[in-house]
Amino acid sequence: MRVCLAALLAVCPSLVGAQQFGLDSGLKALRTADETKGWEAVGRLDIGDRAFCTGALIRPDLVLTAAHCLFDKESRQPYLARDFVFRAGLRNGSAVATRGVVRVMAHPSYAYHGPESIETTAFDIALVQLDRPIDASAATPYVTAGDPEPGDKVEVVSYAVDRAEAPSLQQSCHVLPHQFGMDVFSCSVNFGSSGAPIFAMKGTRPEIISVVSAKADLSGQQVSLGSRMAGPLADLQAAFDRPAPPKADLAPPPVQVSATDNTPLPQIRPATPSAGAKFLKP
Repeated sequence: MRVCLAALLAVCPSLVGAQQFGLDSGLKALRTADETKGWEAVGRLDIGDRAFCTGALIRPDLVLTAAHCLFDKESRQPYLARDFVFRAGLRNGSAVATRGVVRVMAHPSYAYHGPESIETTAFDIALVQLDRPIDASAATPYVTAGDPEPGDKVEVVSYAVDRAEAPSLQQSCHVLPHQFGMDVFSCSVNFGSSGAPIFAMKGTRPEIISVVSAKADLSGQQVSLGSRMAGPLADLQAAFDRPAPPKADLAPPPVQVSATDNTPLPQIRPATPSAGAKFLKP
């Protein structure tokens, strides 16, 4: 069956429904210490008292999240680093570690055009540096892996507007065929899940293979969109680890990107108004 992301992508060469790859599991709330074991490095990234996203440790002092979480959706201006607080393993009001933030960086090719834009979703990743490392005994950082292939089974752990006080795990959802440099998943996400890690299991070890950027409609079925990891994350980490230029030097403007076949991506409207998340639906 050939279907398209309705009113979202201009070209649909071979996108197939999730049912072609098997059934997805439902969401499971992680409310106890036993249930959250191994997922403590996923945390809620609070933005003042206004909004939140989801993020995950990839180093003791470094959180991977979505780039659009760094921007105020109304003013389109970036938040200050001090506006953020990361609460690792937050559940029922208690976190395994709470840290302030001293530095944030979006992918060099990411440009924020507002909550209705999908033009730079392929680069919608960011790094958040904590004011102090989190000890591995409290939360062990995850490794990142290469890009998934259509049909692969993946897992996602996320906070959201309907599960803000404890994360939820979807233990089985699937990778759908890629579009315009984006990963497409059958995983269930909602407002606040922006930046949530999508995992592939390597034995008993979860590895991050994508980050939730948006949700969309696939011929009546809700799907999630994610940034690809292999190339974009390496570029972001290289830029992050590069020594800062002298203050007199001006950074180059963000690189603007478009669809891989140069077909402009149409504008789409958000499913509902919400701060701190850029989830999209026709």
